[in-house]
Amino acid sequence: MQREKFSSRLGFILISAGCAIGLGNVWRFPYIVGQYGGAAFVLIYLVFLAIFGLPIMTMEFAVGRASQLSPVKAFKEIEPKGTKWHIASPFMVAGNYLLMMFYTVVTGWMLNYVFKFATGTFTGMTPDQVGGVFGGMLGNWQELTLWMVIAVIFGFAVCSLGLKNGVEKITKIMMVALLFIMLFLAVRSITLPGAAEGLKFYLIPDFSKMKEAGIVEVLYAALGQSFFTLSIGIGSMAIFGSYISKERRLFGESVNICLLDTFVAFTAGLIIFPACFAYGVNPGEGAGLAFVTLPNIFLQMTGGRILGTLFFVFLSFAALSTLIAVFENIISFAMDGLGWSRKKSVIVNLIAMLILSMPAVLGMNVLSWLPIPKGFGGSIDGVEDFIVSQNLLPLGSLVYLLFCVSKKGWGWDNFIAEADAGKGLKFPKFAKVYLKYILPVLLVAVFIFGWLAKFEVIKF
Repeated sequence: MQREKFSSRLGFILISAGCAIGLGNVWRFPYIVGQYGGAAFVLIYLVFLAIFGLPIMTMEFAVGRASQLSPVKAFKEIEPKGTKWHIASPFMVAGNYLLMMFYTVVTGWMLNYVFKFATGTFTGMTPDQVGGVFGGMLGNWQELTLWMVIAVIFGFAVCSLGLKNGVEKITKIMMVALLFIMLFLAVRSITLPGAAEGLKFYLIPDFSKMKEAGIVEVLYAALGQSFFTLSIGIGSMAIFGSYISKERRLFGESVNICLLDTFVAFTAGLIIFPACFAYGVNPGEGAGLAFVTLPNIFLQMTGGRILGTLFFVFLSFAALSTLIAVFENIISFAMDGLGWSRKKSVIVNLIAMLILSMPAVLGMNVLSWLPIPKGFGGSIDGVEDFIVSQNLLPLGSLVYLLFCVSKKGWGWDNFIAEADAGKGLKFPKFAKVYLKYILPVLLVAVFIFGWLAKFEVIKF
């Protein structure tokens, strides 16, 4: 059976960017910037994005395009005879499932808040009451289950329509709508009275603020954010590499995707920081910024109900674009690995994902009594996030890196030949020494420091 292909280059870029653009950009990025001093953090983050994210993303695309298969069989297809690189494949498959086991639940939060804002739930509420809505939602397993189910069914319904008519077409619409909504909200936010201080905090680096937070801690936070925002290391990008032709060089496409990913994260900050400063709110509020602080800000604005609804539509589109992209990856595992039809893979995985998402739902309420150590996230969804973020993503990225630069793997020459096939920006060959000897050490350091910091063996 001939492998499906994207109908256009734009489709590939928007879907790959949609996979990268998720809650890490529009939810986590702004509050981390707020906690770690604003513009100085953003500057460091961009440097790390370039030296970590770009090369590994290009390598994932190259492995996918060369093999024409999903990660479940990609390594086995192109690895040298007698080598065992394909041993990593089951862990990458597991990473996609684990990621979705809690991501589906958080996507449900976003959809729920669209409904709540649109129907006027928050109208007339005090700040404490708004906070109570978020706490009440987390404590209500039936409510969380309903919106998780809606998110899962929507994602698989899109994927059931196929690559071109479903995944590509719907993601294009969502991504274009996301960009327009973001720009509208950013213009509204930066024109608020008193917004200038927020722009100053966000756009003018003040390295003294970085010193206050702790230089090493800020560096590590920027490194982690730049690394995890692109969803690299578990084959989420490799699958889209398998769907594209050799008309364009892969490094240039990776640059375009990283630029779009960064633009969305940056614009999210333009929405949030001017609004926070305009209404005298601390932008470093943490994870509750989107669900407690910002709803209170919108309620004070003229047309706040509409603006709040649009904001959570924007968050929902960001979350759903990742959901659809990873579901496509999950569906392809059974199609490539077991020879299933798309229809069968969609039905089986839909049922499986509904079941697998329930521990994260119940862990926030019914099973919250479980004695899960703080180092493992303190909750079931925290454990799932810890396994993916602190383990599978950095270790998977290390596998892709070593596979592409090692003589015992696919090798540098094969990687460069694949990455540079077509027109566009060539992969920088001068980076070979850095990629072969320095970046692997950095990835191992990220992994080790992540564990040590998680269990407070060291404090930054």
